[in-house]
Amino acid sequence: MRALMIVCQMAAALGLLNVWLLRRNRSTAFRGGNAKTMQEEFATYGLPSTMVAVVGTLKIAIAIALIVGVWIPSLVLPAAALLCVLMFGALAMHARVRDPLMKSMPAVGMLVLAGILVAGALRA
Repeated sequence: MRALMIVCQMAAALGLLNVWLLRRNRSTAFRGGNAKTMQEEFATYGLPSTMVAVVGTLKIAIAIALIVGVWIPSLVLPAAALLCVLMFGALAMHARVRDPLMKSMPAVGMLVLAGILVAGALRA
C-alpha cells in the first residue's frame, strides 16, 4: 500500500508541476473552450485573472506537499483533500462552458489520484 501511495503522490505532484510550471502558457487539447494559455482558460470560465495566481499557487503547494509527504506522511491528507476540491471545481468549470467530456479527462484523472491518496491517508 505504501508503494502505491508514493506512486500516486509522485504522479499527482509531477502532473501538477508539469501543467503549472511547464505548460502554463502552452496550448493543449484539454484547455477549456478555445483557450491557448492558462490565463485565457480562466477567462473562458469567467474567472478573474487573479484566480490564475491563487489556483496556481495552491496547486504548486499541493505538489510540494505531496513530494515532501513521502517523508512526512501527515502532509498527504490535507494536500490530497484540497486537490479533490480543486478538481471538482475544474470539472464544474468545464461543465459551465459545455466543454466536450474529453477536455475534462485530466481533471478526472487527477481527481481519481487525489481520491486514492485521501483513502490511503485515512487508512494509515
